[in-house]
Amino acid sequence: MTSGIDPEENAAVLEGAIARAAGEGAEMVFTPEMSGLLDRDRKRAAHSIVPEQDTVPLARAREAAHRAGIWVSLGSLAVETQDGRWANRAFVIDPGGDIAARYDKIHMFDVDLASGESWRESNAYRAGEKVVTVPDTPVGRLGLSICYDIRFPALFQALGQAQCDCIAIPAAFTAPTGKAHWHVLQRARAIEASAFVVAAAQVGEHADGRRTYGHSLVIDPWGEVSLDMGGEEPELGFADIDLARIAEVRAQVPSLANRREIAK
Repeated sequence: MTSGIDPEENAAVLEGAIARAAGEGAEMVFTPEMSGLLDRDRKRAAHSIVPEQDTVPLARAREAAHRAGIWVSLGSLAVETQDGRWANRAFVIDPGGDIAARYDKIHMFDVDLASGESWRESNAYRAGEKVVTVPDTPVGRLGLSICYDIRFPALFQALGQAQCDCIAIPAAFTAPTGKAHWHVLQRARAIEASAFVVAAAQVGEHADGRRTYGHSLVIDPWGEVSLDMGGEEPELGFADIDLARIAEVRAQVPSLANRREIAK
């Protein structure tokens, strides 16, 4: 996606993608981080960030999932929490349109880049605390993460220990960090968890002035890239996930079974 500052417009894109994916035979759709709103102007964004039950892109995605009879891993939305702070929250929606799981991004993106970009996610967003997995999806047990989480191996160790078959890593990676680290980090997470990774990404020039790296990826448990959608335009991509591949890889390199706790 190339999400903008209007939740209604972003919701329409989500609806269209969900309907098209189902029409072309997909069993599950994955969307990027901040699918409903991407706006670095927090004063302006505040008018659109509301409690979960009032969030238009979530309601429209749930309706679209129900109409199409398809699973949706909604990468994340900005929602207002009970204490008035915001959460960067992922949702998994089942084919009935019900919310099967929620995950709040644990690691906040607080950085100063050499390009001059400065980001302080923790100034507005409350960090999550729980590891979340979703059993019995079309991609097996699905582990949830969001963007900057990818840089923290302990989370993915926990997802590996939970025997996740697939891990969602939706993102809105900056262009400089994406060019340097995106592919190698995604492949590393797939390899160490011996799981598929689906990384739906924001791409291109956005209405708030930022540029994101793109390159939505599907990576198999051996670390091989099955799908790379490039870094230019938003589009809907398709990939086959063969769950039998997971057992093959874990038999060849049983790193999850061989892992030991290290004394500190």
